[in-house]
Amino acid sequence: MDFPRGKVIAVMGGSGSGKTTVLRLIGGQIQPQSGKVTVDGQVVHEMETRALYQMRRKMGMLFQHGALFTDISVFDNVAFPLREHTDLSEELIHDLVLMKLHTVGLRNAAQLKPAEISGGMARRVAVARAIALDPQLIMYDEPFAGLDPISMGMTANLIRKLNDALGSTSILVSHDVHESFLIADYVYFLSKGTVVAQGTPAEMMASTDPYVKQFVNAEPDGPVPFHYPGKSLADDLGLRVRS
Repeated sequence: MDFPRGKVIAVMGGSGSGKTTVLRLIGGQIQPQSGKVTVDGQVVHEMETRALYQMRRKMGMLFQHGALFTDISVFDNVAFPLREHTDLSEELIHDLVLMKLHTVGLRNAAQLKPAEISGGMARRVAVARAIALDPQLIMYDEPFAGLDPISMGMTANLIRKLNDALGSTSILVSHDVHESFLIADYVYFLSKGTVVAQGTPAEMMASTDPYVKQFVNAEPDGPVPFHYPGKSLADDLGLRVRS
């Protein structure tokens, strides 16, 4: 898989297909059992801890469930990476945080706690925190989950505009075909830890691949089963087929 600078790349697939695992490999949270992962020419799993932390400072991460600090304000959540990784003055941090919150439409919620805002708003705060350091690489894990249609469209446009403005690389892990295809330059489809299809959104929409067709069109029947693999219900209930 290649993630070129300046592009928005969508990684799609069913639950458990390995999408979030790809992000964890890139961030160095886990190590590959085979092959290698390189970021900006450096092999991630060969880095020492200090070098790995320096590389992570160039990354922004939107976690799947937001992962906001619940006991501090919206403002302090977004300010956290700036205070942790820079020597900027509090005055400058104040202005930068308000600018990031304004970008996601939540500047006036700066002093509220995460519990005082909706789940969709909390997700937008997490986006503001992910971009606080203007990272070279931004990873979004299910950025559209829990958002209403208006917020979903605005968040998708924001991801695209931020990527173009920063000249960064954006990796978008999502189940949402419509919004992802609107902003992505390229798409990878995963199944059981393997890339089963790849191409531009237009190519994926026109694809005759059974897996892609099932996923794009939300079809119930196809190569992706609904039930977790294992014994049949009849076996579990001890039923026997009579001849």
